[in-house]
Amino acid sequence: MPTAVLFARVWTDNSDKRDSTDMEKKGVEFITALTPLVSALAESQSTAVQGVSEPPQSLAAAVAGVTAADAKLGDELRTKERWADLKDKIGKLSKVTGPVASLNAHVEVTDLTLALYSAVRTNAELNRDPDGDVSNLQQAVAIDMPVTIVRVNRMGDYAGLIQNPALPAASRTQVQGQFAHEVLAVQDSVKQLTDDLQKAVDNTQSATLSSSLVSSLDSFRRGVESMVRGADPVGGEPSVATMTTAQSTLQGALSNLAGVTLREMDRLLDDRLDSLNYRRVEAVIMGALALLFVAGALIWPAFSRRREAEPAPAPERPIGESTRDVALNQPPGGYGGPGSYNQAPGYGEFDPTRRERSGAVR
Repeated sequence: MPTAVLFARVWTDNSDKRDSTDMEKKGVEFITALTPLVSALAESQSTAVQGVSEPPQSLAAAVAGVTAADAKLGDELRTKERWADLKDKIGKLSKVTGPVASLNAHVEVTDLTLALYSAVRTNAELNRDPDGDVSNLQQAVAIDMPVTIVRVNRMGDYAGLIQNPALPAASRTQVQGQFAHEVLAVQDSVKQLTDDLQKAVDNTQSATLSSSLVSSLDSFRRGVESMVRGADPVGGEPSVATMTTAQSTLQGALSNLAGVTLREMDRLLDDRLDSLNYRRVEAVIMGALALLFVAGALIWPAFSRRREAEPAPAPERPIGESTRDVALNQPPGGYGGPGSYNQAPGYGEFDPTRRERSGAVR
C-alpha cells in the first residue's frame, strides 16, 4: 500500500507537469503565428499614415496564419472570441481615411493584438513556468517584443505626422505629445526586453541559448539606437528619413530576435518533456518491480508450506520380493538382531548360556 500510494503521487505529479508543458508548447505555437501579424500591422499602419489605403500583402498572409492557429488551438487557449473580434476590425482598416484617423484605428487594433498576446500567455500558463529561463523568455517574447514593435512603429509614424504640413494645428499639439510619450515608452520597452533576455541567459542550462540571442539582440539594439537618434528627443526635430531607415532595420531585427527566442523556448520545453517521459518510464519500471516483490512475498510462503506438507515417498519394493522375504531380510538392528536389547533365541534352539543368564537374573 505505501508503494502504491507513492507510485500514484509520482504518476499524478508527472502527468500534471506533462499536461502543463504541453499547454505551454501550444501557447508558443500560437505566439509564433502572432509574431508576423504584429509586424504586418506595423507596416500597414505606416503605409496608411502615408496615404496608402490598400493594406500590404503581408497582412493578409499574417491573418491567415493566425486564423489557422486559432482553428487548431483556439478552444484550448480560449481565443476564439478575441480573434473573431480582432479579425473583424483588421478587415475594416482599409475603409478608414485620413492619416490621423488611420493611425488611431491602427492603434486600437494593435492594442487588441497585444491583449491577445497577453491572453494566450495567461491561458497557456506561460506566465507560471517554474524554470527561470523559460519564464524570462516568455516575458520577452509575449510582452516585451510585441510592445516594442508597436511602440517603435508609433514613434516613427507620429514623427511623420509632425512633419506633415497638412496636419491641422489643433491635432499637431496632440501628435507632438504622443510622439514624446512614445519615445520614452520605446526606451523603457527596450530596457525591459534586454533585462529579461539577460536574465534568461543567466538562468539557463541550455548550451545554445546565449549564442543564439547575442547576435540578434545586438542587431536589435543598434536599430533602436538609430531610431532614437532620428527621433531627436532633445532637439524636438525628428528626421523622418533616418527614422524610416532605422525602423525598417529594427523591424527585421525584432522579427529575427522573436524567431530565435521562440525556437529556444520550444527546445527547452521539448527537453523538459523528454525528461518527464524518462521519469514516467522509470516510475513504471519501479512500480512493476515493487509488484513483483509483493507477489513473491505472498506466493513463496504458501509454496514452502505446501512442500513441507507433502509426505515422504515410501521405498519401492523390488519386483518379485514377497512380504516374508522382506521380513527375513531385515537389517541387523531389528528384533532378534545382534544390536537389540533382551535378545531371545529362536524357538527350539539350544542356548548354552541360558542357565547362567537365569542365575544372574536370580
